[in-house]
Amino acid sequence: MNQLKNFIKKYFSNFAFFYRYLGNRIFLAFLLSIMVSFLDGLGLSMFFPLLQVVGGGGDSLGIGDSGNLKYLIDGIQSLGIPLTLGSVLILMIVFFAFKGIAFYLSYVYRIILQQSFIRKLRIDLLNGLGRLSFKKFILTDAGRIQHVITGSIDGLATAFSAYFTAFEQILMLTVYIGFAFFLDPKFALLVCVGGGLVNLLYRIIYKKTTVASYKLTNFSNIFQGQVIQYVNHFKYLKATGKEPDYAERLKDTIYKIEDSRKRMGVLSSISGAAREPLMVGIIVLIIFIQIQFLKGNLATMLISLLFFYRGLGSLVAFQQSWNTFLQVSGALSNVTGLQEILRENKETNGKIRLEQFDKKITIEKVNFDYDDVRVLKDIDLEIRKNESIAFVGESGSGKTTIINLIAGLLPVSNGSLKVDDFSMAELNRKSFQNRIGYVSQDAVIFNDTIFNNVTFWAKKTDENLRKFEKAISRSALKEFINELADKEETQLGNNGINLSGGQKQRISIARELFKDIDLLILDEATSALDSETEKVIQQSIEELQGKYTLLIVAHRLSTIRNVDRVVLMDKGSIVDIAGFEELMQRNERFRRMIELQEL
Repeated sequence: MNQLKNFIKKYFSNFAFFYRYLGNRIFLAFLLSIMVSFLDGLGLSMFFPLLQVVGGGGDSLGIGDSGNLKYLIDGIQSLGIPLTLGSVLILMIVFFAFKGIAFYLSYVYRIILQQSFIRKLRIDLLNGLGRLSFKKFILTDAGRIQHVITGSIDGLATAFSAYFTAFEQILMLTVYIGFAFFLDPKFALLVCVGGGLVNLLYRIIYKKTTVASYKLTNFSNIFQGQVIQYVNHFKYLKATGKEPDYAERLKDTIYKIEDSRKRMGVLSSISGAAREPLMVGIIVLIIFIQIQFLKGNLATMLISLLFFYRGLGSLVAFQQSWNTFLQVSGALSNVTGLQEILRENKETNGKIRLEQFDKKITIEKVNFDYDDVRVLKDIDLEIRKNESIAFVGESGSGKTTIINLIAGLLPVSNGSLKVDDFSMAELNRKSFQNRIGYVSQDAVIFNDTIFNNVTFWAKKTDENLRKFEKAISRSALKEFINELADKEETQLGNNGINLSGGQKQRISIARELFKDIDLLILDEATSALDSETEKVIQQSIEELQGKYTLLIVAHRLSTIRNVDRVVLMDKGSIVDIAGFEELMQRNERFRRMIELQEL
C-alpha cells in the first residue's frame, strides 16, 4: 500500500494533492463521468438496429454483419423487446435521457467537490499561517503570502475544474475506445493513431504554456509585494516626490505580467483554433481508410464515425482542459510551495495551559541568535507579577528582541525562560499569549469602526459597552470620539488613514485595556504621541501600575520615571538594573541618556 502511495505521489502528484482534501469522493465523480459516456455509447449503438429496421432486415444499406453488436441486439431481444422502429427510437430516448441525468449529477457533484476543496484549502492555509513561527514569518515574502491566499487560490479553483475535466475526458475517451474495440478493433487502432498525432502538437503547446504560467505566478508574487509597499509608504512617496519613480517599478512588473498572460492567451488560441480542423481532417482520413482499405460496410462505418467523433471530441476537450490546467499550474506550485514553508516552520507548542499569570517570569542565561548573529547574550532577569519594568538602550541593543522572547514570539537559542515555573517550551503558548496585551510603535488599526477596533468585534452587550467606555477613558479617547458625528461607529479607513498618529496609538492602547489581561507590553507605545497626549496616556499607564505586569520599551525616558525598575541594555546584554533615580545616580551611561533628552 505504501509503495502505491509513493507511486501516486511521484507520478500523479497533482491527483495526490486533490485527493488529500477530497478523499474517495473523487472516485464517485469519476464513476458518474463513466456512466455519462457509457450511456452515451449505448444510445449511439441504437443506430445499428435502427438502420436494420429502416433497411427492412436486408442489406440494401450495406449493413452487413453486425459483428459484436449482435450481443447487444440479442440482449435487448432477450428482454422481450421487439426491434421495431418505435421500440428502437424509445430505447435511444431512454439511454440519452439517463445520460442527461447522469451528466447533471456529475456536473453538480463536481461543483460541490470544488467548493469543498477550495474551502478546506483556504482554511488549511489560514491555520498553517497561524501556526507559522514568528521568526520564519518575518523572513517570508508578505506579497507571496497575500497572493497565495487570494489570487493563487482563485487560480486553483480554475486548476481544479480543468484538471478534473481533463481526467473525465480521458475516462470518457477510454469508454468510447472500448465501444470502438467492441465494434471494430481496426477502427479503435485508427483512433489511437490519430490521437497520438494530435498529441504531438499539443505537447509543444503544453511545454510553452507551463513556462509562461510559472513566469506569470512569479511576477504576480512580486507585484503583490510591491503594491503592499506602495500603499504602506504612500505618504512618504507622495511627500518626497518619489511616487512616480516607484510607480514605474509597478508598471514594469505589470508589463511583464501581461506579456506572460498574452503568451498564454496566444497558445490557448492556437489550441482552440486547431481543434476543428484536426477533427475534420482525421475524420476524412478515417473515412478514406475505412472505404478504400478496410472494406468496411456503410452501417459499421457510420456508427464507427459516431464513436470516433465522440472519442476525438473527448480527446480534444482533454487537450484544451489540460492546457488550461497548465496555464494556472503556477498557482498550484505557489500554493504547495507556501504549504511546504508552513509545514516545515511550525512553531512548537507545549501542552500546559496557563489560565492566569500568577507569580513571575524567570530568564536565566538566555541567548538568542538571528541568522548566526548573536542578538542577546547571557540575559538574566526576573519579572514579578504586577511589577513595572522599562527596557532602555540605544537602537539595536536588544530591547524589542527580549520583549518578543517574553511574549513567546521568538524561541530562545539556549538558556531558560520560565513563566510561573513552567518553561516556555512546556506551555501552550496561545493560552499564555491570551493573557498579554501588546501595543507596538506601529499602531494596529483595522478597516472598521472604532468600536470594533477597540473591542475586537465584541457584541454590543451592556457589559461590553461599559468596558468600552472605561477603555476609551483610560486611553484619552473619549473627548475625540464624542466630537465625531458617528461616535464609536465611525469608520477608520484603511490602516486608520483618517486618523493622526496619536489617535491611532490611543486606539491601539484602548484595545489592550479592553481585554482581560495580566501582562501589558508597551513597545515604544507613546513614541507617536504629542507631548500633551503623551502626558495623559502616561497618567493612565501609571494608574495601571500594580494592577498589571507592565513591560515598557521606552525611547522617551520621561515616560518611565515611576516604573519599579529600569533595565539598561547595550549590544544585546543587560548593563544594569535599578529604579529610575538610583540608576541615574550610579550609571554614567543612563545619566548621559537623560541629559541628552534634557529631562
